[in-house]
Amino acid sequence: MSTQAPPLEGVRSISFEEYLEAYDGVHAEWVDGRVVVMSPGNRSQSRLTRFLSGVLQHWAEAHDLGEVFVPPFALRLGNGVAREPDVFFLRGDRAGQVHGTYVQAPADLVIEILSPSSRGTDRGDKFYEYEEAGNSEYWLIDPEREVVEAYRLTGRGQYERRDVGVQMVLTSDALPGMRLPVEWLWQEPLPKLSWVIQEWGLI
Repeated sequence: MSTQAPPLEGVRSISFEEYLEAYDGVHAEWVDGRVVVMSPGNRSQSRLTRFLSGVLQHWAEAHDLGEVFVPPFALRLGNGVAREPDVFFLRGDRAGQVHGTYVQAPADLVIEILSPSSRGTDRGDKFYEYEEAGNSEYWLIDPEREVVEAYRLTGRGQYERRDVGVQMVLTSDALPGMRLPVEWLWQEPLPKLSWVIQEWGLI
């Protein structure tokens, strides 16, 4: 769930720079000059965010690929919007896009973990914003319905849904060789990082 926060100085909209300064350390997004403060996530969302950021970062470090980011850290999309995806990944050769309090899009992989209150935004506005900004891949993960959608940007600049295959395994062009079985995302409790590392043969 998200709530519209009053802009600084009453009714006027604020600049990106004002947003960064005033909402430093706050899980908030900037859309057309207005700040949207994000409500606390639920337990499932928090656990999945931690799990995904942990396993993706370990794979990235093991193969010297890049860096994973989580809120509160903004991804500036360049079209008057800055979002804070649940998880996003940037290749090492794009390190110049990382600034002190935000990353300049495009990212290589963006992940949103859906909740009942965020499904519309994640599938609607954010889908097209991420697409327009050129973010290479977009995963939508719905833990309540146990559904995953993975999209890849085509040469036409549009998202095309990727088939996770009969075995239901997530892969990413940005993280070559990584295989993330979808069933891991629904396990209770979620797999431990040490177990995932062993399954991946990284020990």
